[in-house]
Amino acid sequence: MATAPQSSHSHPQDGSKRDFIVLSATAMAGVGAAATLWPFVDSMNPSADVLAMASIEVNLAPIAEGQEIKVMWRGKPVFIRHRTAKDIDEARAVDVSTLVDPQTDEERVKEGHEQWLVMVGVCTHLGCVPIGNHSGDYDGWFCPCHFSHYDTAGRIRKGPAPKNLIVPEYAFLADDRIKLG
Repeated sequence: MATAPQSSHSHPQDGSKRDFIVLSATAMAGVGAAATLWPFVDSMNPSADVLAMASIEVNLAPIAEGQEIKVMWRGKPVFIRHRTAKDIDEARAVDVSTLVDPQTDEERVKEGHEQWLVMVGVCTHLGCVPIGNHSGDYDGWFCPCHFSHYDTAGRIRKGPAPKNLIVPEYAFLADDRIKLG
């Protein structure tokens, strides 16, 4: 039996060279893909103006009893009302079982600071901004777009809104200063 002549250029097969080249090429492709994708991923981070609004402090001292102010926080209006004793009494006299979204007044304010009501000023029906300053049938807020009425605790009492006005995360830093967010 005859054997085929062997070439004088034959070398033993060494796979380690090829493995190194494949590994290096794969690593470089991964680094290139990451470098290409990073600007797109980074663009999804919140902008500086949004981060600056992540939390704000509000001085409550200038708000007289019975008045309310509107501040902007995270691009949304926030209503802050310095409630009167009458406002608080009206809110606490409501039979919670009759409410569409049952919440007591005590659940919507901070203990020891019941005179301050803080809510996101966006109607829970279609996102309109209700009119405040003791308007509507319940002396609270009224959304003229679809006729939702909120009481002195910001709870939905009449109209198509399914939920109460949202109470944002906030804390009292002092008796006359709060931090939203």
